[in-house]
Amino acid sequence: MLENKTVLITGGTGSFGKAFTKAVLQHGLKKLIIFSRDELKQSEMVQKFPDDRIRFFIGDVRDRDRLYRAFDGVDIVVHAAALKQVPSCEYNPLEAIRTNIVGAANIVDAAIDCGVERVMALSTDKAVNPVNLYGATKLCSDKLFIAANSYTGGHKTRFSIVRYGNVVGSRGSVVPLYLRCKAEGRSYPVTSPNMTRFYITLPQAVQFVLDRLTDMSGGEVFVPKIPSMNIMDLKHAIDPNGSVEFIGIRPGEKLHELLISPDEPYVREFDNYYAVLNAPAADSLPHNFQYRSDTNPQKLSSEDLELAINFDQIPSIV
Repeated sequence: MLENKTVLITGGTGSFGKAFTKAVLQHGLKKLIIFSRDELKQSEMVQKFPDDRIRFFIGDVRDRDRLYRAFDGVDIVVHAAALKQVPSCEYNPLEAIRTNIVGAANIVDAAIDCGVERVMALSTDKAVNPVNLYGATKLCSDKLFIAANSYTGGHKTRFSIVRYGNVVGSRGSVVPLYLRCKAEGRSYPVTSPNMTRFYITLPQAVQFVLDRLTDMSGGEVFVPKIPSMNIMDLKHAIDPNGSVEFIGIRPGEKLHELLISPDEPYVREFDNYYAVLNAPAADSLPHNFQYRSDTNPQKLSSEDLELAINFDQIPSIV
């Protein structure tokens, strides 16, 4: 479906954006626009992806007028730009609101008025029954995109959402931190030995977005069927002998995560994903269905994690 299309990705210089760029350049798209506010990262991507189909557009999703300019002639938008760090959002709440909520509203307006065909927004498990500001802003963002399908009128724009858990190895995630702890011989900070998280790799996340772009109708929240991991199993996979420092659950963190809440009544199941809908379907799952990281039947042991993650290809962080 990317054949001869113009695709724009917001936050295109982030971890997902780079993996997405690498994947879509293998298709016959007409143009790929990288929309982000970081000129240094854009210049680095120019060197990494010397492809004349790529255009680099400096801008911020908070800037409505800039989005209108960027969306001119665009067929597909993937919205990956967000403030994502839980502690940072807790400390800078208005900044998170301006980027994650106001930015989403700007994208809705620009996409409809510029005639974009499809918009896929990336969400997070933290938007389900949120307990931190990041999750709350992403919940608001999700509601804006779902509601936007009612505003298109005679326009052709469709909006859907992909919701998944922690991306292993992405910037700011625990794996690069633990790799640095291993390299420096430091103790591994662990919030709770019982903590669980959903697990997805960047290539899996990118492929899931591409697949759902193909079959989206508008208004769905797509949730991949992905495994869960325990934080201690992850630490053991990286370094079975390293010492652990238990630091306690930080403000805004959950012990376990939800990808589908029992309060979301209309859920359809497919082979490798779920679709959360706004209206009942004949084959909806029972109303009390939930998808939790601790009760997920797919669980990865430390041995599974060693096989699944190529730690040598993940850069550590300070």
